[in-house]
Parts: sequence; structure tokens; C-alpha cells
Amino acid sequence: MILSAIDWFLILLFFVLSLGIGIWAARSGNRNSKDYFNASGKMPWWLLGVSMVATTFSTDTPNLVTNIVRQQGVYGNWAWWAFLLTGMLTVFVYARLWKKTGVLTDVEFYELRYSGKAARFLRGFRAIYLGLVFNVMIMAAVSLAVIKIGGVLLGLTPLQTVVVAGTVTVLYSSIGGLRGVIVTDFIQFFLSIGGAVIAAIVALQHPKVGGLTNMLNHENVVSKLDLFPSFSNPEIFATILLIQLLVQWWSVWYPGSEPGGGGYIAQRMFAAKDEQHSMKAVFFFNAAHYALRPWPWIIVALCSLIVYPDLESLRLAFPEAAGIVSHDLGYPAMLTFIPHGLLGLVVTSLIAAYMSTISTHLNWGASYIANDYYKRFLKPSATEKELLNVGRLVTVILMVLTMVLALLLENALDAFQILLQIGAGTGLIFILRWFWWRVNAASELAAMLISFAVALYFGFVHQAVGLSPLPYWQELVIGIGITTIGWVSTSYLTQPTSLQVMTAFINKVDPGGPGWEKVIIEAKAQGLISYQPVGQWKIPIGILCMILGTVAIYSFLMGTGLIIYQRLVEGFGLLLLTIITTTVLKRLWNKII
Repeated sequence: MILSAIDWFLILLFFVLSLGIGIWAARSGNRNSKDYFNASGKMPWWLLGVSMVATTFSTDTPNLVTNIVRQQGVYGNWAWWAFLLTGMLTVFVYARLWKKTGVLTDVEFYELRYSGKAARFLRGFRAIYLGLVFNVMIMAAVSLAVIKIGGVLLGLTPLQTVVVAGTVTVLYSSIGGLRGVIVTDFIQFFLSIGGAVIAAIVALQHPKVGGLTNMLNHENVVSKLDLFPSFSNPEIFATILLIQLLVQWWSVWYPGSEPGGGGYIAQRMFAAKDEQHSMKAVFFFNAAHYALRPWPWIIVALCSLIVYPDLESLRLAFPEAAGIVSHDLGYPAMLTFIPHGLLGLVVTSLIAAYMSTISTHLNWGASYIANDYYKRFLKPSATEKELLNVGRLVTVILMVLTMVLALLLENALDAFQILLQIGAGTGLIFILRWFWWRVNAASELAAMLISFAVALYFGFVHQAVGLSPLPYWQELVIGIGITTIGWVSTSYLTQPTSLQVMTAFINKVDPGGPGWEKVIIEAKAQGLISYQPVGQWKIPIGILCMILGTVAIYSFLMGTGLIIYQRLVEGFGLLLLTIITTTVLKRLWNKII
């Protein structure tokens, strides 16, 4: 498809605006690493919340959702909807704790919480493991979506797409630092939401679709509409819904949905003005991420089943993209029907989504390598100017590695499942390390190594030795079980964190709870602490708020879906439940701080 002059004008205007914001941010700040990597901790909640939403609204997300809907149906989205539980736990339990640590990155947390050589090694190892390996895999999955969009909408080869998109993004990312990223995210959020809505409206107006009612009654779509898997098939019900809601959300580490918070979500919390702003930012992010955004993507995915019912129809329609055809191509394929002018706006929104996600990951990964590896281990005497230069250089290196890996991936769902498997079983340790003294650096290192080894086994060894392939959910549960047993055993077999470090952590963060009683008693006996709990322990009410917040957002998500399905009584009933739970939640909010 050839874009018109107005389409190109909108795209170029966005590029100029983004680079302009980056230059403004560089001139108005970025005088030191704290300013460059967390905006000096002065950002308001609404700007941070929108930034987190924009970051997770990556170019590959609509493709991922389309892949799921085309193959499994709407209920397949529980694979990521279940992570709302993690998000609400972060809001009401961990957001204020993270802000109280005062660290620059969540990796720096390791030497605040743990002691000795193991803590130092873990900090350095985690900086490379997350900042380089994990980060590049995520960005490659996002870049894969850009490759497919470039092939379908612009007729570009995969190499041309990654070079152009990567070059523009790395220039913008290296200039403005986190402040530039956050301010640009604000614009990108509205572009991305607007583009998704336009895509859904145009998809419904396609002659083969014929509007919402016809879509809902089409034979290719009817079987894909269920919001929950049927009880009549216990295996599907268990694997699609129960595993996610009972196991996956607390046990699997995935960037943006980390149990206990972390990654670029923690980076945004560090950038908040105070604990209240930190909590509000993460709550807004979860509400928008799960309640506002999914349905435009789902509508486009359902329409694509009518226009392109199978992979062969996609290959015939887009022969130039035949080598990368899979079900996730259904989303960019439907964008080809958008008229010029609007098409430029939608393409701009997808570019905005890409730049927002990549720029955040570049800045986040560079912060780990510059602050937690280079400064901590290679050159502790590094000046602030030197750290900024290192951060910018690492940004370029990360982007180059991303381009290479993106050319090797096949679809976003494969990458999503690989990342989940690598993080399987590590989530519980990130929840408990704040409240159980026995968790130590060796525990975390064991969890990472074991989960990675299990992922490698299932990815490359299991079938190679002649064993029958296992369903994905079985691999996930096995990985969780092995990893959890491994790290818990390691916790008991190794020396605990030093009493001095644990005492300092309690004094600074005040996590509270019975998991610290033994440490507090011993520290008092040695005169190391005069700890007195400040009011009632807030975790129980935080968990209650987590439940209320989860019910409110799920009710809104499902209620909106039922209204789209023209089941108005049920839909508005769920929206009423959202209002009730939100009202109760508002009354309880201030009791957490």
C-alpha cells in the first residue's frame, strides 16, 4: 500500500514532535544519571500512569491479541488478563514500599535487601540478565510487529523496516532520557487509543463484515465470542482460565506484570513525587491497560476472521509478506482498508506505540547497565557526564541487538510464551522477599538459573531426545514447581542476609508483618534496632483493596464486552458493580498510606 501525501505528513509531523520533545528534555534536564534515568523523582501520577499505559501499548500487542482471538477466541486473552491481580497487588502493597527504598533502579534494591558477595553478584548478574538478555527479547518481539506492519502497509522488507524504525527510535531515546520518554508517552497514548478506535470502526464497516450485528452473528465469529471457556470442556477451562487465575499471576515474572512490581513499572514509581503519586500512577495504568484498551483490538481481530478466515487467505492477499504470515498478521491486514488521511493517523499511532515501548525499554535497560554494572563494578568513580555517555552508548547497542533478533522471530505469541516460561516460578520470591527474612540473594539467583534451565530444556532438549511435546500449560506448571522447590530449598540451605542489612532495610522501608518478628527480636537484643510498628500493619487492608480493585476492573472489562455483544442488562449490571466496588475502594484508599 502506498501512503498519500497527507499520510506521510502526519507521520513526519509526529517524528519532528517527538525529536523536539527529546531535545527539550535534554536541554531542560539530564544533568546527571538520576535525572536521565528517573526524572529526579518529581513526576505527577497522571503523567506517569499515562506513560506506563503507552509503554505497554506496544506495536505487537494488537498482533498478539489478534493471534489469540483468531486461534482460541476472546477468552484466550485470560493469558494476560490474569496479570491484573499482579497489578492490583503492586498498587496496594508494593508501590509505597518501592518508593520508600529511594533506589535508582529495582536492581539496586538487591544490595539494600541482601548482604555479602552474593548480593553484589546478584545485582551485577541481574543487571545484565534483565537489561540485556530479557530486554532485547522483549524489544525484538515488539519490532517483529513493526516488520509485519511495514511489510503489509508499506511494502518494506524486514531488514528495511527494522533499520528505519530502529534508527529513528534510538535517536529519540538517547536524547531525552526518561523525562523526554514520559512527556512523549503522553502524546503517544492518545494517538494509540485513537488509532485503535479508528481501526475498529473501519473494520466493522468493511462490506464483508457489514456492521456490529452482522459480525456478532457471522459463522466465523460466533464460536469465538465467549468471555470464559466452557465448563463442558474441563481441560480447556482449566488451562485457559484456572491456571492463569490460580497460578500464573503470582508465580511468573513478566516485564510490566512483575509480582511485587519491578522493571520499568518500578522505574516509573521511583520517578513519582511521593508514595501517593506512586500508587495512583500504577492504579491508573492497570485500569487503562485492562479495562479501556482491549475491545478495539478484539473487534478488529473478530472482523479479520470474516475477511481473512484462514492463513491461506492472508498469503494470497499479501504475497510480499508470505514468509512471515501467521494469525497475528490479521491485525495489520485489516488496517489496509483504512482510507488515506485516517490511514496516516493510524500508522502514526502504531509508530507511536512502537517508539513508546522501545524508548522505555532502552532507557530502562541502559539504566541497569550504566548504574548497576558499569558504575557499581567497572568504574565506581565514574562522573555523571561519563554515566550519561555510557547510557547513550548502551542504548545504541541494545537497539542493534534488537534488530538482529527481530529478524529471527516468527510471531509475537511465541515470544510471549518463551518469556513466560523463562520467568516461571520466580514470581513468588519477588512477593515474599519484602516480608520473609529467610529469602536471600542465593534464593533469587537459584530461582533465575533454574527457571532459565527449565525453559532451555523444554525449548531445545525435551523433543530432541525423543519425548512427546507437552502442552504449554504443563510446561509452565512444571517449571513453576521445579523453580519454587529449588529456591525455597536454597533459602534454607544457605546463610541468611546479615542482621545489620536486614535491620537497615526494616528501618528504611518498614514492611511489617510476622515474617520479620524473629529479626526484630534478635536486633533489639543486640541493641541494633528500636523498631516500633507505625500504626496497624497495612498489608491485610491492602489485600482487601487489591480484591476490590480487581473486581472493579474486571467488571468494567466484561461489562463493556457484554454491551458490545448487545447483552445490555448483563453489561450494565457489571458496570454498576464497578461503581459500587470503586466507591468502597475510594473510602479505604487513604488507610493504606
